[in-house]
Amino acid sequence: MASRSLNKITLIGNLTRDPELKYTPQGTAVCSFGVATNRSWTTKTGETKEDVQFHRIVAWQKLAELCANLLTKGRKIYLEGRIIYRSYDGKDGVQRNITEIIMEDFILFDDRRKMEDGGGEVNETMPDEMTGPEPEAKKPEKAAAGKTKKAAATEETVEDKVDPDDIPF
Repeated sequence: MASRSLNKITLIGNLTRDPELKYTPQGTAVCSFGVATNRSWTTKTGETKEDVQFHRIVAWQKLAELCANLLTKGRKIYLEGRIIYRSYDGKDGVQRNITEIIMEDFILFDDRRKMEDGGGEVNETMPDEMTGPEPEAKKPEKAAAGKTKKAAATEETVEDKVDPDDIPF
């Protein structure tokens, strides 16, 4: 009887480069990118030390296409996956070893509307299926005067624009 085992990796870090989406000859999507994780500690002498680890991440199929569409260099990500080790012979004949994390799920932590150079906002549009129909322009009061109060109240629109920071996603 085989004993149970677990190969699970959980990382929170920043993307070190934009994802690279490719397709296998069979048409399967594969996306690879890098994630950096940081660690800092204080020594006994009070000196603060930092350590950075770089991880190679690979996503397959629909998850790969999602990564290519949503992820960019510098974004903060939480990801789960499993670790694999493989080796290959380089062009120079030397055997090389690679450690990769095969991603199974991820969550974005940062706000992609915030730019890296000063916290400004990027004017990005969301797909229509996420935003719904655009609100109508405010009706003139004369047009609403001939209708019942209830009908006029349902046609009122929000005067202020929605602040993108108030949207929960």
